[in-house]
Amino acid sequence: MKIIESERLYLRELKIEDSEELAKVLSDPESMQYYPQPFNQEKVERWIHWNIENYKKFNHGLWAVILKDGETFIGDCGITMQEIDGEIVPEIGFHIIKSYWNKGYATEAANACKNYAFDALNYSRIYSYTVIRNIPSQKVAEKIGMKTYKVFEKNGEKQIAQVVKREGF
Repeated sequence: MKIIESERLYLRELKIEDSEELAKVLSDPESMQYYPQPFNQEKVERWIHWNIENYKKFNHGLWAVILKDGETFIGDCGITMQEIDGEIVPEIGFHIIKSYWNKGYATEAANACKNYAFDALNYSRIYSYTVIRNIPSQKVAEKIGMKTYKVFEKNGEKQIAQVVKREGF
């Protein structure tokens, strides 16, 4: 079932059968360079289960990102509740398989999630955060209209949080 659709992509709920494809990004050392370490297969499956729980609890989570052309799984993107400097907020996150980088897919999926957060979930703000050295993710956030919100420390490393507000808020 499609949750969100954009020009080239659609997003649907993750399922355990996606673990092999999702591991192509979550287990890749380069893709996961801003995480403590790449995920092993068990952690990929736990990631999927965590998102399935988020769907039930919040009516959102990270969803599978599917290329319409060929029905190809290319990663995950969505909205999770995250702690940013002591505050729990809705946050857009994404992981795109390396062979699909630099084609605008992360930006397209993140922008679709931003619109969904405002229009379907009725959030007045949506956030994104990453370690300060993750410039590619910060650029995606900027492309969807986010501005720097704050710099803070988490897990012993400086993080940058960005935010965009819904029109009229």
